[in-house]
Amino acid sequence: MQQGTGASETEVTWEDQQNINKFGRLNNRLHELEDEIKVAKEAIDNLEDASNELILTDEEVVRFQIGEVFAHVPKEDVETRIEEMKEVSSKNLEKLEEEKESVVAQMAELKKVLYGKFKDSINLEED
Repeated sequence: MQQGTGASETEVTWEDQQNINKFGRLNNRLHELEDEIKVAKEAIDNLEDASNELILTDEEVVRFQIGEVFAHVPKEDVETRIEEMKEVSSKNLEKLEEEKESVVAQMAELKKVLYGKFKDSINLEED
């Protein structure tokens, strides 16, 4: 007669493995999104700083970086370009934050399913 060890062995099916793999991919994407959001926020802050500096300058023609070179551009044109760049960056930030919310929701759903089946046998939390 063989006695059980007390811990129940739950069989991992192909579908379970797919859910675990999907959770891992979503977790990696979440970290990528967090990094991208941080970079986007820094870019918006930098554009805001540049816009504030333009307000303070007395010059009519300022140096504006285009690619790797600086060009002399009229102040009004630079203000317009910076505003356009801020709008694009803000829209990008919103898109990234929406994707992050979607990823978090999908991960929460997978956690429910996986913890429901494996209980304490699986750890999906980050320490």
